[in-house]
Amino acid sequence: MTTTTELTGAEDVAWDLSDLYDASDDPRLESDIDEADEAASAFRDRYHGKVADLTAAELAEAIEERERIESIVTRVAYFAHLHFATDMADPPRGALVARVTEKGAALDTQLLFFGLEIAELDDEAAEAVLEGPELEHWRHWFRSLRKFRPHLLSEPEEKIVTEKSVSGVSAWGRLYEELLGAVKVDLDGAEISFEEAMAKLYSADRDVRRSAAEAVTSALDPGLRTRTYVFNTILLDKSVDDRLRDYPTWISSRNLRNDTTDEAVQALVDAAVSRYDVVQRYYTLKAKLVGLDQLAYYDRMAPIGEDPSKVSWDEAREIVVSAYADFAPEAGDIAERFFAEQWIDAPVRENKRTGAFCATSVPGVHPYVLMNFTGDRRSILTLAHELGHGLHGSLAQPLGLFNADTPLTTAETASVFGEALTFKRLLVLEEDPHRRLNLLAGRIEDSIATVFRQISMNRFEHAAHNERRDEGELAPERVEELWLDSQKKLFADSVDVDGYGTWWSYIPHFLSTPGYVYAYAYGFLFALAIFRRYELEGDSMVEPYFDVLRSGGSKPPEELARIVGL
Repeated sequence: MTTTTELTGAEDVAWDLSDLYDASDDPRLESDIDEADEAASAFRDRYHGKVADLTAAELAEAIEERERIESIVTRVAYFAHLHFATDMADPPRGALVARVTEKGAALDTQLLFFGLEIAELDDEAAEAVLEGPELEHWRHWFRSLRKFRPHLLSEPEEKIVTEKSVSGVSAWGRLYEELLGAVKVDLDGAEISFEEAMAKLYSADRDVRRSAAEAVTSALDPGLRTRTYVFNTILLDKSVDDRLRDYPTWISSRNLRNDTTDEAVQALVDAAVSRYDVVQRYYTLKAKLVGLDQLAYYDRMAPIGEDPSKVSWDEAREIVVSAYADFAPEAGDIAERFFAEQWIDAPVRENKRTGAFCATSVPGVHPYVLMNFTGDRRSILTLAHELGHGLHGSLAQPLGLFNADTPLTTAETASVFGEALTFKRLLVLEEDPHRRLNLLAGRIEDSIATVFRQISMNRFEHAAHNERRDEGELAPERVEELWLDSQKKLFADSVDVDGYGTWWSYIPHFLSTPGYVYAYAYGFLFALAIFRRYELEGDSMVEPYFDVLRSGGSKPPEELARIVGL
């Protein structure tokens, strides 16, 4: 079997992790771990059992030291995970991730008392100490931590949960990532990566799309039972955790972390589900435009008319950086640094993690972006999306680790905004009316994918989590039924989903971050509301928008909305 990879110009675009550590054997790794260990022991000796008696100034000093220790550990962990992400089949890289994860859990067991004691403060005492000006910087972090008070366990119980997580849910999540990273697709006598196969679903040739989809389904089949077992295990682990912590629903803990409520999220879900007709009308119209009676699931991303041309890595770079610079020179300068200073790992590579992500809050350094660049329009917008996260992380970094970290509900703000800026530039650059139609159709389809499809995936998760709790382990066939049911409700008769039943199993969010997906819709709508104000008001919206990004996670979402007049 021949292994092939289409050339895009991104083949040598690898990130340079030396701003973190020179290599996996850098002695600074061990010295930083040792420093964190010693500091954690000293911190426990100094503050354990005494938090309630601290003055505002003393508590601020303690929080700063707690953040410093956490930053050291987080920096080490980021290096290990980023190093691993580019070659998940390399045993030494996996061993480093395991060792760092185990060490991180051990340090957490020493330090978790601090958050527990803050949460245990009675409301009057907590608000009194927060009045001190020394704690102004930490107020939102402090209050956010205390929201978990009804769901926290005792310190000995929290220690057990933390230590067991290393060999439990995090280990299962890593296994799932490795299984996905190893998936290869056999197509037309050649072995190609999963990302390249998925990119062929954008082809104008229906036979190419159908063959690619069938090959993807065949590639997903061999490990399906194993992936389903991992999914079941994580579903069970979460149900146990929710029961022990007394969360009312499977998604309540995620909503609390996202700085929102069960009611607000349900309102979003209900609003999106009630307008599935928009999706169905669009795909019914698209079928007519491409000359079909009905779209198959692999036709959804097909271009209308001629096949859109591929772009090189350098072209994509110019388009995205220019789009950011047109909005604001500062945004363009930050985006350009990712390329010039090698903060991006771009090529499709064997055993590399699938998809794309931005390591946004890397203490004391800068964000890093990973993607699998295939040269199609979606890759350009993926680059713009991840650089939006990078811009957000860069602007929020001065706040420090605790305040820079954003809840998922606002974490997608800059990424979606960056996509909107880049799409606007793509449309301006394209003069051919047929290609402009393709761009507009693609933008509609991206919006459907980000809002309605993510909500349909939330409905799949909802069904899977609840049935696992009520009925026990789900067979692969039952998971497929639940998946197809969620997709049939989304598409109705506008799209034939026959053959699509196992495709749930390549979506990592279901396992790595249960409940995540609705945040895409939340963030998309928030970002587009800001973008609309920018279109109406122009440059006067630049600084308020930057103020939102510079605020990171230091303010609740409703306060961020007020900054931009929403």
